[in-house]
Amino acid sequence: MEVQGRIKMVGETQTVGSGGFRKRELVVTTEEQYPQHILVEFVQDKTDLLNNYKIGQQVKVSINLRGREWVNPQGETKYFNAIQGWRIEALQAASSDGSLPPVPPMDAFEPAGDLNEEDHDDLPF
Repeated sequence: MEVQGRIKMVGETQTVGSGGFRKRELVVTTEEQYPQHILVEFVQDKTDLLNNYKIGQQVKVSINLRGREWVNPQGETKYFNAIQGWRIEALQAASSDGSLPPVPPMDAFEPAGDLNEEDHDDLPF
């Protein structure tokens, strides 16, 4: 599955528990009639995938849905869901200044100067 949108938040890497479990959160805002703010969790070595991404960037995130069951001390069964990211890619080049792409040098647009006036084209119009 995939989620597409703009990055709203990139969290810091957190270490949970004594086992060194690492997680990092990302919030992606979808661009549809009713935008959704989707929290995606990256874990362990996947936390490093977020290092080069910034707020406002448009991205596509590959996700897996995870679910688990938990029985509380009172014997009630509870269910929890998580959205776990495993890949992220930019959908467009980040341009923070809003400038246009680079333009080729002017000599690329100049007419050729080595044409003989005696040469004629053979176009019918």
